[in-house]
Amino acid sequence: MSSEKFNTKEAATYIRKSASWLNKTRLTGVGPVYLKVGGSVLYLRSDLDQWLAGTRRTGVYAHCNDNVRAALTA
Repeated sequence: MSSEKFNTKEAATYIRKSASWLNKTRLTGVGPVYLKVGGSVLYLRSDLDQWLAGTRRTGVYAHCNDNVRAALTA
């Protein structure tokens, strides 16, 4: 497990999203897990990798997804 830590801008670059998108997902709870240390937000590389792996899909529509197959190919 990697304990490398990223700030919001670095994490956004790593997952190829904007920092604004990450800020919004912290409000809605749909983004990656993060750490709150004092007034700072940090993301662990391992949490970003786990979140990315969880977004794998095999079909466009939810009823078409084969989540087992998607997980096995990760």
